Amino acid sequence: MDGILTGEGVLLDARPTSAATRLLAALLDLLVLGVGVVVLLIALGALVPDASEELFRILGVLLLVTIWVVLPTTVDTLTRGRSLGKLAMGIRIVRDDGGPLVFRQSLIRALVGIVELWLTFGTVALICSIVHPQGKRVGDILAGTYAVRVRGAAKVRSPVMMPPQLAGWAHSADLARLPDGLALSVRQFLGRATALHPASRVQLGSQLTTEVQRYVNPLPPLGTHPEAFLAAVLAERRDRELTARLRAGQRDAAESSQLHRLPHGVPDPAN
Repeated sequence: MDGILTGEGVLLDARPTSAATRLLAALLDLLVLGVGVVVLLIALGALVPDASEELFRILGVLLLVTIWVVLPTTVDTLTRGRSLGKLAMGIRIVRDDGGPLVFRQSLIRALVGIVELWLTFGTVALICSIVHPQGKRVGDILAGTYAVRVRGAAKVRSPVMMPPQLAGWAHSADLARLPDGLALSVRQFLGRATALHPASRVQLGSQLTTEVQRYVNPLPPLGTHPEAFLAAVLAERRDRELTARLRAGQRDAAESSQLHRLPHGVPDPAN
């Protein structure tokens, strides 16, 4: 699900960035990169003036690998998809579910970028961004990311609360994993429901409820309000994921402590 359009024409999803904006951001990044490369080459020429041709070839390969793979992967991972060019143009690269980039996705985008950005001088990426409905380039399609507009500081979202009357049902219900796009649309709908027109609010809430019900068994009691049902599903989904992460952390800590213990029969050193 790429997004849901309400009666007021509000898209309940982050708005993708146009190809022109992405192109300007890329040109700014390329300008900064070019300045850095020139400075680096001047420094290398001063440090190793009498270097052999083989050494220059090795340094050239290392420089290309750094520019094409290491640098973009590191920048995207550490800045969560906001390089200098993207920061200047007010855009960010995010996952399809709206979350921040991780190392794997940054690496995929960098590796694919060798062909679609560098070897084809950006023509493949530009054409793909123009024809794709979300302005994605090939690297975004393979990595599951896209560029969104960022307007100022991110607002602090209040957590979705569990409706008390549905707590018992939610704890015992079988909740399958929701698609990332659907989960994001539900979360944004609940956060903006009070600002929507009443008729659009009812229509959109019913539409989302119908889609979410396919991943829930059994269904909530008859007469449950759609927004209460959606809030219960998200809250329970969040609590279960948090519990699973805590258990995984405790298990990893226990296994780590066992690995650092001495073999059986050998007493551990006193602290």
